[in-house]
Amino acid sequence: MKNAQNTENTKNTTNAKNTANAQPDAKKRSKVPLLAILPVTVTSLVIGLPFVVGDHPLRWRAGSLTPSLVLHGSPAEKGSRTDDTVLADGSGAAREASGAAADAGTPTGPALKVDKPWKAGMPEWGVQIFWEDTKEHGDAYVEKQARVQADYLVGLKANAVSVSFPFYTEGRTSTKLAAGRGTPTPERLDTVLRVFHEAGLRTTVRPTLDEAALVPPEGWRGNITPTDKAAWFASYEALLGPYLDVAQRRQAATFVIGTELNSMEGQPGWKDLIAQAEKRFKGEVSYDANWDNYVNGRIAVPVTRLGVDAYFPVKAADDAPVEELVAGWETWLDKKSKGALPRIVLSEAGISAMDGAYRAPGDFYAKRRVNPAVQANWYKAVCQVVRERKMAGVYWWSVSFGADPKAAPKEHDSRLNFAGRPDSEREIRACFGSDYPGPGTAAAP
Repeated sequence: MKNAQNTENTKNTTNAKNTANAQPDAKKRSKVPLLAILPVTVTSLVIGLPFVVGDHPLRWRAGSLTPSLVLHGSPAEKGSRTDDTVLADGSGAAREASGAAADAGTPTGPALKVDKPWKAGMPEWGVQIFWEDTKEHGDAYVEKQARVQADYLVGLKANAVSVSFPFYTEGRTSTKLAAGRGTPTPERLDTVLRVFHEAGLRTTVRPTLDEAALVPPEGWRGNITPTDKAAWFASYEALLGPYLDVAQRRQAATFVIGTELNSMEGQPGWKDLIAQAEKRFKGEVSYDANWDNYVNGRIAVPVTRLGVDAYFPVKAADDAPVEELVAGWETWLDKKSKGALPRIVLSEAGISAMDGAYRAPGDFYAKRRVNPAVQANWYKAVCQVVRERKMAGVYWWSVSFGADPKAAPKEHDSRLNFAGRPDSEREIRACFGSDYPGPGTAAAP
């Protein structure tokens, strides 16, 4: 994951690259007739005010970052809404900077809570929240926005959330990893995890290497080659330490130690890094593999569980039935293992709501005609696969932390966004509200 724009781009890049590698295989205005009888002065005010105030269109920051795990959006597509976005309701950085008491979208009632909090053996019905923090936003904004997102997730019937945020490197061969613009401080992460925990959501912490400096699409997080592997792991351990401490303090369930680092899998440095992490954090230490590496070989990272960023391409027409999409997924999964996959969680699943997306579900670069049915049917198919394969759960990609999740996506937004798309949200609720009991205690295949 990465900058809203770069991270999203990064993700898009990764997806684009991974999809390319696989090719050989393959968020009324009612009419008001009463205005006719209102005094002229009142009518003028009602009609004129919008022209004075405006619609507060979204504002994008060049170079923003958005998580990238498999394929990320095109430069034009990288419009995933970011933390410093000025939302359509007038909220965001501008109002925050002016010291406004609250944004229009601020929850006013009691905080919503998950009906059935997650317990071991239950499916993880989750969403990936990508968070690119900005110092322009104060602590009050961060807490408020976390509440907005928590309420939205509870409304989707989710019981889990994964908080993805970027960290940085200087290039493909660099041995240095560090926080940067977009990386939340441990103290800010503490606030967000607290709000999500209070809502009853199972929480995952997921730092993700930003790809901006890797010059995508040729360079991505999956093909870094640090000149000194030991120095790279030492730098990584120093970076992750404070975030592991926060995850432990806020009772996070999972900490993702790495995401889509294909070229680093199998390195001996993982053993010591994970051992040190487990001294500071007592929950699950996980690794999220890219889908192509997952199906093509053993993921040599010694973690207690494995997530898969799942963007399996399926050669199907836009009007293909759900059963055909399910069959496409099964073909991919069978390359790895047939039968139940109770220890596997889909750490990322999603697709662009546009024509032709089935062949490259994570492609952020393309920007074809919007087609909500493509996205909704894909969600339905993936949920069916999760149940049939008795998987641990799924996390949908994604919602930007700074976005208004109830606002309808704009033309320049990433097609991969699902918040504000009614058909996709309907399928997510149906999935999360299903009677699937979860993987239980079944043994791994």
